[in-house]
Parts: sequence; C-alpha cells; structure tokens
Amino acid sequence: MATHPSPNIFHRPDLARKLAQQILHVSPTSASSSGVFLAAPRRTGKTTFMRHDLTPALREQGAMVIYVDLWEDPKADPSDVIVAAIRAALSHHEPALLRLAKGLGLGGAKVGGVEFSLDRIGLGKDVSLVQALSALSETSQTIIVLIIDEAQHAITTPAGNDAMFALKSARDELNSNQFGLRVVCTGSNRDKLAMLKNSKDQAFFGAPLINFPPLGEAYVKWFCDHTDDLPARLDPAQVAPLFLRSGNRPEILGAAADELRFDFTLEQEGLNERFVAAVESQIAAANDDTMRVVHSLTPIQFAVLCVLAAAGEKYAPFESATLEKYRTAARRVSGDDVAIEFPAVQQALAALQEKSLVWKASRGVYAIEDLALVELLRGHGYLEQL
Repeated sequence: MATHPSPNIFHRPDLARKLAQQILHVSPTSASSSGVFLAAPRRTGKTTFMRHDLTPALREQGAMVIYVDLWEDPKADPSDVIVAAIRAALSHHEPALLRLAKGLGLGGAKVGGVEFSLDRIGLGKDVSLVQALSALSETSQTIIVLIIDEAQHAITTPAGNDAMFALKSARDELNSNQFGLRVVCTGSNRDKLAMLKNSKDQAFFGAPLINFPPLGEAYVKWFCDHTDDLPARLDPAQVAPLFLRSGNRPEILGAAADELRFDFTLEQEGLNERFVAAVESQIAAANDDTMRVVHSLTPIQFAVLCVLAAAGEKYAPFESATLEKYRTAARRVSGDDVAIEFPAVQQALAALQEKSLVWKASRGVYAIEDLALVELLRGHGYLEQL
C-alpha cells in the first residue's frame, strides 16, 4: 500500500483525517465501537480511498492497519481471505509470534526456526483469531484497525459468517482489556452491507451504516488539470454533469480521455464537445454490455431478475404473490403465459448468480449484485407494475 501521496491519484486527505479520528476515538455514547460500515457504489473510488488515504491517515494517528479485500478473489472463501490477512500481519511482527509460540509450549526457540506454523492460526485451529489479534495488540501496544472491503461477501458462506463472529469476539476482547480493535466494513451495495448489522443475530448488530461521500467537483477539477496532454484544457463546468451522469465513476471519464488521446487528428477547436460525445459513448457502451446479458436470459430468468430488482429488500422469492409477478414479467418478453413453479425459480436464481447479476447470502437472502442494474432496468420500463 502507498504511504506517500501519489500524483497519479486523487487524494482526499481531509476526509481521511476526519474519518480516521472518528474510527479511533470513539465517544462513550457511540455505537461505532461495534464497527463502522461505509457504503458506496462499485468503481466510484472507495477502494482507492481506503488504500491510499484512510490507511495512511490511520497509521499517522498510531494505528496498525490490516486491509482485506474480499472482492480480490471472489471465488475464495471469505474466511480464508480474512485469516490470510491476519496471518500476514503476524508474520511481520516477531514479538506476537513469540507470544503465540510460547502459548503452545514452543517457547525458547527462535521464531525463524520454531516449529510454529502460521497455518495453526484460524477458525477451528490451535490459535483462534481472538488469540492471534490479542497477541498482536499486546505486543504492538496500539489500536488495530481491520478494514474489510466488500464486506458483504463475508456472509455468502457459513465459514465467512463464522469469521465475522470471530472478529466480533476479538473486538469485544480487545476493546475491554487492551488497546482496542476497530472493524471498518465497506461495501458496494447498501442493502447487502446492512445485512451484516441490522439483525440481532448478526455479528455487528447496531453498527452505524454511512453513505460514503462520492467524488465531486474537486475530483472533476483535478481530472481536468491532469488532461494537459490534450490539445486544450477540458472545462470542469462541462465535465461535472457528465461525471454525475456516469454514476461518479472515474474510469468512464478516463476511458473517454484516452479515446481523445489516441486520436492523432484531434484539434484544439471543439475538444470539449468531442469529450462530451466520448463520455456519452462510454456510458452507452457500458449499459449496452449489461443489457446484452439481460436480453440473453430465458423468460423465467428475466422475470425473476425484474421482480427482485423491483422489490429490493422486500423480495420474497417463493410467496404466491411473487409467483404471480414472475408470470406478469415473463409474459412481457414471451408474449405467452409461462408456468412458473418453485423449482424453476430456484434454477433461475442459481443461473442469475452464475451470471453475476444476483447475489445470495448464506441464509438464503437475495439481492441484485450491482444497483446500477436496477436503474437500467427501470429506465427500460421493465419494472413497471411489479
């Protein structure tokens, strides 16, 4: 991770400093010691901020930061990813390893040659996550901040759920007896992220859920200032509404700028108009790619997707009223009445998961994978009367 500001990245140091202070210095009347949850749509700069702004700000205030990205390898079990990150932090902290080794009766040996393997740390292992994080806290004498990016992925498997409860136990232990553990969870879907903290049977019940501030005018100005390799400077006043239309996604603006950079016949005159057209083209191309997938669905898959998108967190996949809505949605694309029974719905949901259109928690709750798809379906009129 970067420890110094990079000129190639838009930084938000003031936001990082304020957020770090809120995370580390918890009011006695706050629930944030239970964890802090930050929601922002995918590809809007959240992960860049966590890595390059918040992490350095936390370290500047004396915290040890462990960063976990559950989306880096979506096929890996989330519990394995979390455990691997904690093991990696321990591997760089010899005093904590010595403490754990002695706890297993292996004291006196050098850590480099001790018969202590990091594989002994984890869920159901010789050394629990509570013990591992406690050793790290006791020997580092500082607050530990565990940042879990795309944290909603944790509850897609039973082991991932177990890992979150193990972190809750570690949080309770460290916050009561030692320097403290703060858990910061980020996610690209507010509804999915809320499943980690809304129910009393979830590990982080009651934790605050905050909408992460989107990139805005300051980013647009920075972007325009950094397109000085174009024949003329882009006008922030024209770029700002385009950025908003793109869903505040920097990569849309970047791709449009690249389109102009590689046009070697480009002239200064009309540059801003060309950029507007390039951004509109990028937005349309992204939407067209998504809709090609949607239009490849079977009538039943399409119906299930639309009903889920319309219902949101109130989606009840197998209720009789929902089955009737499936039939209505399927009739729109097939023109005929389609018999839809429970097994067909289950198969459709599984197929939609494989296509990365639908997400499923381990306890059987479903949600749309990317909320931008909901607006796209609504814009095409597919969610009317559902």
